Amino acid sequence: MSQIIKEEDSVLLYLNRKRTYLVKVEKEKSFHTHKGFLQLGELIGKEYGTRIVSSMGVEFVALKPILRDHVFKMLRKTQITYPKDIALIIMFSGAGPGSRVVEAGTGSGALTTALAFYVKPTGHVYSYEARREFIETALKNLERAGVSKYVDVKNDDVTEGIDEIEVDAVVLDLATPWLVVPHAYSALKGSGVLVSFSPTIDQVVKTVEAMKENEFVDVQTVECLMRRMQTERGKTRPETLMTGHTGYITFARKAINQ
Repeated sequence: MSQIIKEEDSVLLYLNRKRTYLVKVEKEKSFHTHKGFLQLGELIGKEYGTRIVSSMGVEFVALKPILRDHVFKMLRKTQITYPKDIALIIMFSGAGPGSRVVEAGTGSGALTTALAFYVKPTGHVYSYEARREFIETALKNLERAGVSKYVDVKNDDVTEGIDEIEVDAVVLDLATPWLVVPHAYSALKGSGVLVSFSPTIDQVVKTVEAMKENEFVDVQTVECLMRRMQTERGKTRPETLMTGHTGYITFARKAINQ
């Protein structure tokens, strides 16, 4: 993967931890901030990690965007899945290069982007979204992250059925996941993984009951909490504010009756 910045490449302009900007590099384009403007064309031909100085003499660093940056900076029509939850969902789903994954719903495409990133270059994500108004934004985000060719976004209601069969994983982030559990069982390979993200425990209970009724095993639910640390000699301590509860993640695997 090239470390040299080219025109049309995405760059993360880093000022400090609280102020970063994901921009597309264009030769004649200037990018304005409260610390002055930057001529983005100056970055063409430079290496990622290069420092660039604004019109006010303030230094920024041009970083190569990673998956986390695309997720945090994407266009939003809906609440996105937090990276801390995405990480657990990916790990427990078993998704990797070559995996075929069904996802619902797409929303703004944060989880879709992450799944596509991990199944490429030979896998594929089939993402169901019942609300057409969200699809255009999701497609733009997938294109911006460079993973759109690994995803089919389908304007369908997944509670009415899943078209794909013999998939490796089904990942759900929607209001009524228990209605999808029978369809997920039919779509999955033997031993395939079903993952469901829900903000409330009532949703979890209904989903777990449906999983057990539909021959899923190894059913478990977790919650992930993440706390940043203020790290400075003599002052190191947990930060005062943190993102607490975002949702519960339930995992299960398909067992086959002979």
